[in-house]
Amino acid sequence: MDVKKPTTYAQQLEILKKRGCVIENETWALEVLKNINYYRLSAYFIPFKKDENTYFEGTTFENVYHIYEFDRKLRSLIFSMLEEIEILLRTRISYFFSHKYGALGYKDTDNFNLNHDNEKFNKHYSDMIEQNKTKAFVKHHIEEYGSQFPLWVLVELMSLGELSFFYSDMLIADRKAIANDVFGTQEKNVCSWLACLTNLRNSCAHYSRLYNAVFPFRPRTPNGYGYTLQKRVFDYLIVVKFMYLDADKWNNTYVTAIKQLINEYDGYLDLNHLGFLDSWEDMLRK
Repeated sequence: MDVKKPTTYAQQLEILKKRGCVIENETWALEVLKNINYYRLSAYFIPFKKDENTYFEGTTFENVYHIYEFDRKLRSLIFSMLEEIEILLRTRISYFFSHKYGALGYKDTDNFNLNHDNEKFNKHYSDMIEQNKTKAFVKHHIEEYGSQFPLWVLVELMSLGELSFFYSDMLIADRKAIANDVFGTQEKNVCSWLACLTNLRNSCAHYSRLYNAVFPFRPRTPNGYGYTLQKRVFDYLIVVKFMYLDADKWNNTYVTAIKQLINEYDGYLDLNHLGFLDSWEDMLRK
């Protein structure tokens, strides 16, 4: 099977024009293509496709570029939210687990459910410690404590995905305690939400497209919640709201920032492509 041949920036521009994209400022558009991979940018043309090789009438390069910029800023905003949730989880999970089972209780397979592969778990974190041995806190525990890492230290090497797996592997009574005490919900919800937010976090970290994206997992909807969560960005933001504890900061910083971002790009966006409902602002507020 033949592989596509590379195209020049000028050729990429011609392909867009041939498909019906209106380009008013070709010099500027060429500069955009020099800074943003054509393959990446082409994904933002998907909602404008009439068929495989034709865009709907009125599709402009400027409109698509502004959607791209909106998406970039939204990813950055969401990543900031998730950073706080990740650090919260490191704190609450390690505090609960360490006080119940001891600083090194994570080494005992009896403290986890039957899905937990303790050998694989310990091998993974031995590798992580080796890879991070030049970091000050890792080096300190290697030299001063014979490579014995209390859980509250070890979690500083964990990603959100690893925290999700750790939580899922905990005994159900422990999962219930954290879910209820921290988030006021069922442990099944937290397991689902962590898996979803891990996917969202990875999308943001790798600069993946959020606009018009459909995520692989549908978050569990809490009992009694008046809306069934779907697989769009808006639904994942609802999950972020559920797991973000500071109501004032959430409402006054993050929801306000989302509103400002949407207003900034008003006229370029179709909020349906993000899963946003007409009542999105009220739904996002705590």
